[in-house]
Amino acid sequence: MEGLTTRLDQPGFFAHLEVSRLGACTAVLQASAQDRFARGHGDLARWLGALERLPDLRPSGLGLNEPAVRAGRAGDCDPDQRRIVEQALRELHPWRKGPFQLYGLELDAEWRSDRKWARLADRISPLDGRLVLDVGCGNGYYGWRMLGAGAALVLGVDPGLLYNLQFHALRRLLGEDRFGVLPLALEDLPAGVQGFDTVFSMGVLYHRRSPLDHLLALKDRLRPGGELVLETLVIEGPEGQALLPPGRYAQMRNVWFLPSCPTLAAWLKRCGYREVRLLDCSLTTPEEQRRTPWMRFHSLADFLDPDDPSRTREGLPAPL
Repeated sequence: MEGLTTRLDQPGFFAHLEVSRLGACTAVLQASAQDRFARGHGDLARWLGALERLPDLRPSGLGLNEPAVRAGRAGDCDPDQRRIVEQALRELHPWRKGPFQLYGLELDAEWRSDRKWARLADRISPLDGRLVLDVGCGNGYYGWRMLGAGAALVLGVDPGLLYNLQFHALRRLLGEDRFGVLPLALEDLPAGVQGFDTVFSMGVLYHRRSPLDHLLALKDRLRPGGELVLETLVIEGPEGQALLPPGRYAQMRNVWFLPSCPTLAAWLKRCGYREVRLLDCSLTTPEEQRRTPWMRFHSLADFLDPDDPSRTREGLPAPL
C-alpha cells in the first residue's frame, strides 16, 4: 500500500483543498481514493510501471489556455527523454480526450476536445477564482483548460482507473497541483463536498438511467447561485420528446435518455435550476471524434451508417 500511495497521492493538491471550503472533507477524500486504487485493476501494475518510467522533467512554461494543453517545449528535454515519455504514455492507450503537447510530443487523442471547449468557454460565467468540480472528467483535459481560464482549484472525479493514471502522468509532466483527479463517481463523494462555484457534467447524463437524479445530485454540489455547465447528447424535437434507444446507440450499450433541448430545459427547471440557457447545439463530426495513433479502436466514422451519416448504424439520429 505504501508504494501505491506514494505513486498516486497528490500532496500539493490536497494541501490546496484543505484550505478551501472543502477542507473538512480532505481526509475522507484521500482515504476513498486510496481505497479505490487498492482494490486495483488487472492492468494497474502495467500502468503504474509506465508512470514510474516517466523522467523527472521541469517545463519551461505551461500552455493551459491553448487548444493543445502544453507542458514545456521540445528543448526542455533530450530526444532520449522524449522517447521514454512517448513510450510510457502509449502504455496508457487509449487516449480519449485531448490534444496535448508535451515537451514537443504531440498527443492527438480521439476527441478534439478543444473544439467543444471553444464552443462554451466564452459563454459561461468567468471561472476566475472559482472552485470547480468536473464530473466524469476522464484524463482531465477540460480541468487543465479550466485552470487556464482562471479557476482557483479544480476537483475532477472519474471512476475509470486508466483515466486516473493518464491524469497522473500528465500531472507529472505539467507540474501543476491546483487540479486533482480522484477515482470516484459523483455518488461516491461525501455529503460535505459541496459549495462549488461551477460544476461541469460533460458527456455523462446520457449514461444515467435516471437523468433527473443526476441533475439533482449535481445541484447538491453547487453553492446557491452557482452554475452548472451541462453537455449531453440530444435529439431534435419539441418539449416532452426524448429518445430511449431500444438497444445500442452508436454502438454504445450504456446510453439511456437523449432528450430534445426543450425537454432537457424542462428537466432542469423541474429540478430547481434557474436561468437555463442553451449555449450551443452541434452535430458531432468525424473531424472532431476519430481514430488516431493514440486511440486505435473504432471511432465515430465506424458508428455511423456508411450510406447516410445523419443516422447511426442502428438507424437512429446521429450524435448531436
